[in-house]
Amino acid sequence: MFQLNGKTAVVTGGGSGIGQAIAVLFARQGATVHIIELSSQAAASTLEQIAQLGHTAHAHTCDVTQQSVVKQTFEQIGRIDILINNAGIAHIGNAENTTEEDFDRIFRVNVKGVYNCLHAAIPLMKRQGGGVILNMASIAAHVGLSDRFAYSMSKGAVYAMTLSVAKDFIKDNIRCNSISPARVHTPFVDGFLAKNYPGRETEMFEKLSRTQPIGRMGKPEEVALLALYLCSDEAAFITGCDYPIDGGFIKLNS
Repeated sequence: MFQLNGKTAVVTGGGSGIGQAIAVLFARQGATVHIIELSSQAAASTLEQIAQLGHTAHAHTCDVTQQSVVKQTFEQIGRIDILINNAGIAHIGNAENTTEEDFDRIFRVNVKGVYNCLHAAIPLMKRQGGGVILNMASIAAHVGLSDRFAYSMSKGAVYAMTLSVAKDFIKDNIRCNSISPARVHTPFVDGFLAKNYPGRETEMFEKLSRTQPIGRMGKPEEVALLALYLCSDEAAFITGCDYPIDGGFIKLNS
């Protein structure tokens, strides 16, 4: 079960965190993985992990905000059976103190970046007779989070795009779902704490962990396992759905 032999998977933002965990797991399960990354150094780290498992993957330096570059990259890859729209950035701020520049930056990466990859991948999937798309949304698409105005906007858009694509291309044998994680312990979290709470990293890490009713942050590998199921043939009857993986955050905090 859950084998991806013979499938080609594209993972945006596959150089760290959740994207890296997905790329490594998919390669382990037999997929030919193509990592889309702005940072070639980050991509190299994932390639090394995959090589240590005895598999080969490919990396493409690509800015997902640039449609022409995305199209060219996807056309070079050729066949795309699975697209993981994972690339994204975060922002702290509310509607009053979020600058136009920051709002536009979040929109370009988290919304337009997803659109660009959908726009490039769907024609390829239609041509080959189908495919699977998995978008990385967030609990911020479902509940109000303090000081996450622009980020919530972007993830709400990702959730809506997921439903739209699922409906529009179901007859083309293209499935589209999304995952909505709560806090996941990634290098981004460690960097955020070091920058904003120097000397109090452990204290603040434990505080943030407790915001999930289960009492801890998620692990990238746990999100990757859910992604594997949704992109596998075992999930062939699932489309147009969002799956919270949140330690009870949405339901048990309400």
